[in-house]
Amino acid sequence: MKAFGLSEIGPVRHTNEDRFVSAEDLHLYVVADGMGGHAAGEVAARLAVESIESFVRRSSRSAGAAWPYDIDPALSHEANRLKTAVILANRRINDAAGQNHDYLGMGTTVVCALLSGRRLVVAHVGDSRLYLSNDQELVQLTEDDSWTAALVGSGNGGAAPAATRHVLTNVLGARPDTFIHVLERELAGNETLLLCSDGLHGSVPHDTLRSLLLSHDDLPALAEALITTALEHGSRDNITALIVRCSGE
Repeated sequence: MKAFGLSEIGPVRHTNEDRFVSAEDLHLYVVADGMGGHAAGEVAARLAVESIESFVRRSSRSAGAAWPYDIDPALSHEANRLKTAVILANRRINDAAGQNHDYLGMGTTVVCALLSGRRLVVAHVGDSRLYLSNDQELVQLTEDDSWTAALVGSGNGGAAPAATRHVLTNVLGARPDTFIHVLERELAGNETLLLCSDGLHGSVPHDTLRSLLLSHDDLPALAEALITTALEHGSRDNITALIVRCSGE
């Protein structure tokens, strides 16, 4: 298993509000895209990735530790670990916003991947995405929490007004409790995972992403190509690409 991440500030942004974690010892990978006034988005994204990595690391070391929230019997142990980590991140961001006026209204998207053997666990909130690529196709495993995605899912064809087309319906930290999407999937082996913020997927077409992922063997070169392509397509947001290549073993 190999991983490489890269983050770039878009041409009209003054701060990078994206954060990512590549903790290969834990097989944990996280991308967060913050939002909010002043430097609040940067703070929210940082708190998210720190909180998630902290709990996953702590729970990996101490199997008998007290669990802070109820266990979901429909999920595996690893999925409960990741979901709980995101719940803790949400509470930490929300508490920080309540204690500092400058952070009021801050929030962040987040997408996380936790690998255990060939089992992939994904947790996400907002519109940061996780894609899975094999030798032939690229599949988007996550669904955006946005007006457009909600309308597409309702059968209305995504006909959102221009002013609300990119509005998020769910983010981390805006409320004391939030809905966290969790999915589990068995990997066949030799897949590539792409975790990214909307600075990438919002600018680069799906087919172009697929072509790039299939045409590069070197992970740093692939990350550079993804960032460069997003900028060439006019991305004006922070751009983060975190790539994880899973071996057949």
